Amino acid sequence: MKKLINANFENYIGMTEGYSEMAYQIVSHTLTLGYAVMLAGLFYFVLTLKTVSPKYRMSNILSGVVMVSAFLLLYAQAGNWTSSFQFDQEAGRYFLNSDGDLFNNGYRYLNWLIDVPMLLFQILFVVSLTKSNLKSIRNQFWFSGALMIITGYIGQFYEVSNLSKFFIWGAISTAFFVHILWVMRKVINEGKEGIPSKAKSIMNQIWILFLISWFLYPGAYLMPHLLGIEGGFFNESGVVGRQITYTVADVCSKVIYGVLLGRVATILSKEDGYDYNELPTNA
Repeated sequence: MKKLINANFENYIGMTEGYSEMAYQIVSHTLTLGYAVMLAGLFYFVLTLKTVSPKYRMSNILSGVVMVSAFLLLYAQAGNWTSSFQFDQEAGRYFLNSDGDLFNNGYRYLNWLIDVPMLLFQILFVVSLTKSNLKSIRNQFWFSGALMIITGYIGQFYEVSNLSKFFIWGAISTAFFVHILWVMRKVINEGKEGIPSKAKSIMNQIWILFLISWFLYPGAYLMPHLLGIEGGFFNESGVVGRQITYTVADVCSKVIYGVLLGRVATILSKEDGYDYNELPTNA
């Protein structure tokens, strides 16, 4: 029997009560959907690169890099889920595989450590800051983004073994999260100044999307204990809910966010006199 010291709670459920066929397959399919959407997003951002003027293309390029990173690490996590549990014919449930690796949400954190700074940086290639210093904003995004992920990564190892450390590290991560929200709000407000009304409307949509999708992450982090310590969602429902929540948040904060930024860049490109549809060779 494996010793589960700082393992994620998915492994404890798999060792004790196991997963029903439905729960196991929903998680497997959710992880598969996650990396499939990232691959589709990669093709989208590559194919739409020239629809915006060269001035704004770095935003699309960063979206493409985010898609590659997310695809590779989510693909690895999907494989990790499959190898971590095996079907017990007698019980009719999936239990932790004694010969496989433990399931680890660390794959997502490694992905976020790469993606979060780029997601925050890419809006700076679309909007024009009217008051704030670009270098200062960029450094704040990088500093708080990286430390938010690192502290959350540490905290998730204690979600079962040491709840005090789990909540302390989560609180530290949340402080950096709040700072990111404050800076992003300032960037979006400044970015709306002097741009067409349609672009302003999309910037408002980006802010709403940013708020909703980013708040899903702490919810998924707390999922095992949302309705009480060692109760509530500390079962297969919590595992399914967490993986669905993480995947929805990833798709919204990476793919949809990038698409909306691309729409703003297209409008601003036309304002600058660049219209891909009117170019002689569409190049």
